Amino acid sequence: MQEYLELPPLSIASGQGGWLTSTDGRTFLDGNASVWTNVHGHNDPDLNAALVRQLGRVAHSTMLGLTHAPGAELAAELAAEAPEGLGRVFFSDNGAGAVEVALKMSFQYWQLVGKPEKQGVIGMAGGYHGDTFGAMAAGDSGFFHERFKPWFFPADHFPAPRCEEWAGRVRSADAGESLARLRTLLAAQADRTACLILEPSVQGAAGMRLQPPGFVREVAALCREHGVHLILDEVFVAFGRLGPLVVCTSEGVSPDFLCLAKGLTGGYLPLAATIAREEIYEAFLGTYESRRAFFHGHTFTGNPLAAAVALENIRKLRVLSAAGTLQERIDCFGRLVDRTFPGRTGVAGIRQRGLACAIDIAGEPRRPVARRLGLEICLRAREHGLLLRPLGDSLLLVPPLCLGEAELGELVARTAVSIDDVFSN
Repeated sequence: MQEYLELPPLSIASGQGGWLTSTDGRTFLDGNASVWTNVHGHNDPDLNAALVRQLGRVAHSTMLGLTHAPGAELAAELAAEAPEGLGRVFFSDNGAGAVEVALKMSFQYWQLVGKPEKQGVIGMAGGYHGDTFGAMAAGDSGFFHERFKPWFFPADHFPAPRCEEWAGRVRSADAGESLARLRTLLAAQADRTACLILEPSVQGAAGMRLQPPGFVREVAALCREHGVHLILDEVFVAFGRLGPLVVCTSEGVSPDFLCLAKGLTGGYLPLAATIAREEIYEAFLGTYESRRAFFHGHTFTGNPLAAAVALENIRKLRVLSAAGTLQERIDCFGRLVDRTFPGRTGVAGIRQRGLACAIDIAGEPRRPVARRLGLEICLRAREHGLLLRPLGDSLLLVPPLCLGEAELGELVARTAVSIDDVFSN
């Protein structure tokens, strides 16, 4: 916070498409998609219209004992997009909340079916699932969360696979150690394990760490074999970020729980969803006296404004995907990364899949260890009209899905010149 206070303040006044304008009149390309949420751009006329239409009806009505059309319609749309067998939707407010819901449902399910000993959680090294306590405990985010470990429930973690990919080509991949360790864990303690959670395809907050094609399918098979719930946290990767609306469908994987947030409303309003399998839902049915109900709720669960915008967001995404435009933008982004960053001074590594990229920065040996190159480059990028956020000494490029070829070119070019500026000094 001290560092934040010492940096030049940047206050945003308005946005249009992939651009944001500050209160002092400067314009910036949003290379962070407003913390990975923005899909169709800022001030999108269709999303705006959907919001205004709903605002003229009702801004909020609880879903505790009631329902409303936007929430019901959105649940149906999400169930239609989810893999076969996942048809029950529980709304919450954010990604961490969606994960907490999945964890609690898994724990309670095993109690309800007479296996209360199944309490354990397995996560993957580097996993980030949010900042609430269950999400922190299930994850493995190092210094982000380590001071809170005394309050975590126990969880085991298996190593993440290794995969280097950009421009749609896998350069190297190895999932052997990861899957071997997971097999060992499950063989030893599946009878005491409730669920396994991971971010499929890309671990965003771990620095865009990629998984080889087929990895999630192998994990799902092991979970089924050992009777352990699989929770897929698609908070970052879903809604077109990697191409599909729901990533697990591209590998033919049907988890027990699917967690969605971020791009769900196109970056407009907070909304999240946990989609569960039908047999899990049915285990919670019973009389009031049976106390089988899932006692969990959020005040703004299924907010009508957020649901209405989410419905329009999904409609537009389907059009973008069906026309091939989304894939064209993904391919363009990969080509730009491929011809701009490999071999560039200061670039130590590249990982790119879909519209998500990490550029690892490494200084020369003579440079002081305390020099924070990632932050320096992001501050320099502001001078070139570009907003990025570093993760340590990695630059994360996460553009809104609305950027066309020219704007994607600007994103990559401005990032490159910002890197060059820092390494020329």
